[in-house]
Amino acid sequence: MSSSSGAEPAAELPVARLLPLLGLAHLDREFDYLVTQKDSEAAQPGVRVRIRFGGRLVDAIVTSRESTSEHEGTLRFIERVISPAVVAPENVRSLVDALAQRYAGIRSDIYRSAIPARHVKAEETDRSSPWESLGQATEPDLSAWTGYEFGQSFVDAVVAGKLARAAWQIAPGERWAGAVAALAAKVAIDGGGALIVVPDQRDVDACEQALREVVGPRQITVLTSAQGPQARYSRYLSILCGQGRLVVGTRSAAFAPVQNLKLMVLLHDGDDNLVDPRAPYVHAREVMTTRCALEKVSLLIGAHSRTAEVQLLVESGWMHELVAPREVLRVRGPLIRAAGDSAFALERDPRAGQARLPSVAFQVATQALRRGAPVLFQVPRTGYVRSLACGQCRTPARCRWCNGPLSLPHGGEAAAPSCGWCGRVDPAHVCPVCGSRRLRAVVLGTERTAEELGRAFPRTKVRTSWGERILDSVPREAMIVVATPGAEPRVAEGGYGAAVLLDTWALLARPDLRAVEDAFEKWCAAATLVEKRGDGGEVIVVADPALAPVQHLIRWDVVGHAALELEQRREARFPPAVHVAVVDGPRAALEDFFAHTQLPEHAEKLGPVDMPAGVDVPGEWDRPTYGHAQRMLVRSPLARRAELGRALRIGMVNRATRKQDLPLRIQVDPVDIG
Repeated sequence: MSSSSGAEPAAELPVARLLPLLGLAHLDREFDYLVTQKDSEAAQPGVRVRIRFGGRLVDAIVTSRESTSEHEGTLRFIERVISPAVVAPENVRSLVDALAQRYAGIRSDIYRSAIPARHVKAEETDRSSPWESLGQATEPDLSAWTGYEFGQSFVDAVVAGKLARAAWQIAPGERWAGAVAALAAKVAIDGGGALIVVPDQRDVDACEQALREVVGPRQITVLTSAQGPQARYSRYLSILCGQGRLVVGTRSAAFAPVQNLKLMVLLHDGDDNLVDPRAPYVHAREVMTTRCALEKVSLLIGAHSRTAEVQLLVESGWMHELVAPREVLRVRGPLIRAAGDSAFALERDPRAGQARLPSVAFQVATQALRRGAPVLFQVPRTGYVRSLACGQCRTPARCRWCNGPLSLPHGGEAAAPSCGWCGRVDPAHVCPVCGSRRLRAVVLGTERTAEELGRAFPRTKVRTSWGERILDSVPREAMIVVATPGAEPRVAEGGYGAAVLLDTWALLARPDLRAVEDAFEKWCAAATLVEKRGDGGEVIVVADPALAPVQHLIRWDVVGHAALELEQRREARFPPAVHVAVVDGPRAALEDFFAHTQLPEHAEKLGPVDMPAGVDVPGEWDRPTYGHAQRMLVRSPLARRAELGRALRIGMVNRATRKQDLPLRIQVDPVDIG
């Protein structure tokens, strides 16, 4: 071992093992550099340094310090230590390593999401004040958790510092932000660290407001992508030094290195905003479950419904349930009915099952308006991808071989429908529900909904909440609120007098594996905003009452719906019952990649097929020569999950080594398969 300059190496542990942050698969490994005596104290594991690599200066992270190097050639010295701050402590480095294997990703890409960019002025901020001196915290009220079975036991375990993992089904009318804030504040007051991760800024604001009722505003550390570089890095440093003990944030906050972490909370894990849109497309739920296993930290995942992934964790025994008793749900929840849910209702209104606004919905809305209460109309947002459904009963058309969604090829209205997953053509599709051979295209447009309701209720004010015009709250007065899922405003005092869920068939008919799960979550979220049945609260679902998700909603059987969804996924071999990787790229790139990638023995390839409508692979290439973008699915048993991620990662390294520069995208267990 020798140096490339006249500088003297450090007396102790002169070799620094570094990970260059290059974003290249074949260079996603450690390299050895020498440390000078001057930089020895600062160049500790987890510190960012500057090195000369391949003739240019690049950033790197120190992963370890060694006394010797296995490299037989000449070692370079690091150019300088960017900052002595240990921005990637050992727990963060272990987490990134595990996620890189899980998602077949490059570690530098994950570090980019986990660690904010450095800002010099942020390092000048005083972080010497302890958390307790930043405000006056009061003892929180934890009584909300006693309304759930085993809720008190979970709280006791978290407060005592024991390991507890729970799936929380938020009861109707529950002020979830207040319950979470009380538990997190209690952990922080007792000296532990608490981390709350939510999908969007709206939920961050709700949690921050609830926390301010218990602790001071300076005792809350908010970490979101909307903050400027200086604010984000400054708050990250305050978390590193232990001053930020109570952290609330969006997706990337799941990596926050909270000291003495005792509790992690993830809310609404089915929301797409929790998935990083950049490679390797890490989901915050996987970050936090992996972190829970590595760091032995209590974890709470809460939502109005339950995803199949969380249900799998519950059924495996890794996580327990926090569910309100049935009698509590009946008292706190609104009355939920489906249009045409009885022979008497169908006799009075024969078109109740097909009409967009059946008479029962009109009557319920009118009664609520007369009481001076607002009425919520939930409508799916515009622009769902077109798919095929039964022309008679609107059951989504599925492939008879792999159960993928059937759709029409691009540009061919007269062409036979084909599967979006395995590519097989099905010219003679028969509906498994009603036996009809007719198919219809499902296209939704909701722009005129508010106008239609304005004509139906001419003397009532109509307000809308969607897109960039989202309302935070509405006053308690007679009005109609038309909102898309996720944009429903809260009522300033109390809840909505009634809610009508329109165009439910369009949500259920989306060509998406999670269509039913997402629709059920949206319905539950809207129903929780309605006042309890004792006060006249009522929800009308404009859907076939025989549908399983409609029946589960009427009974508020969230656990039953999740169990059924998971069982159906097992039968059809869908995630999370199996492990699936989606590989997108030009035809030539796919052929080359799989020709040089050794997949696990039990891996099964499906495709290639055309990309879903509106989805493409970023990058430029000669399409006539290399072919249009296509998609290949790789499916393997859960027990082989690590093997598949490792094989795909090795395949990406081999591809980079062979200098294949055609675009290629790998997504492991993506939210949307197509």
